[in-house]
Amino acid sequence: MTYRCLIVDDEELARDLIASHLSQLDDFEVVASCSSAIEAGKILKEVPIDLIFLDIEMPVLKGTDFLKNLLHKPKVIFTTAYRDYALDGFELDAVDYLLKPIVFQRFFKAIEKFLASLQKVPAPVLDTSALINPEAFLFIRKNNKQVRVKLQDILYVESLKDYIKVHLEATCHVVKYTLSAFEKELDDRFVRVHRSYIVNTNHITAYTKNDVEIEGTEIPIGEKYKNTLLERMRLW
Repeated sequence: MTYRCLIVDDEELARDLIASHLSQLDDFEVVASCSSAIEAGKILKEVPIDLIFLDIEMPVLKGTDFLKNLLHKPKVIFTTAYRDYALDGFELDAVDYLLKPIVFQRFFKAIEKFLASLQKVPAPVLDTSALINPEAFLFIRKNNKQVRVKLQDILYVESLKDYIKVHLEATCHVVKYTLSAFEKELDDRFVRVHRSYIVNTNHITAYTKNDVEIEGTEIPIGEKYKNTLLERMRLW
């Protein structure tokens, strides 16, 4: 089967690079390449498309706004030079989000995600759920005692300079530990979202561009950790 691709980017060099990457793959064909979302809309009315490589920051109409208004949405891989748009891309159920300049190795990973999405299964390289033990636990020293805590009961962990505060549903433990050291004791259900916070992704009830919500508590997302969190949220 040949997958029909549309490249949408206001920069000619960016379009040429994506076309060059696609030329190295079997079963992928560039049906059209255009410089605006308006032109892309006309193409979609005339030609069936399987996959769009869509720039976000474009004149007149942004790629995200263009996709929101499509009634019949092909699979989309967003391309952009701006990290701040990552959350918008994932909220629109994009296959992937590529930062410019796009190297072939990262491009190929996005193609693998596209192929996996057609089979309605997660890309194997990202499936970490089998590594998580629901009965996993650790001991936290408190009041001269070692207190047993199950990892699944931890909501989030907060840094307090030389101490950390481990938040559970009914209580919390304050212990002398660094956040980085404690992070090494945790498994893949946990993700660092800020220099002062680690959260259990199983307990996230909502999130925005700036924070995640756990049990009614809003926890800030640091710019350094934003993309890692977004990638992890796609898995859970």
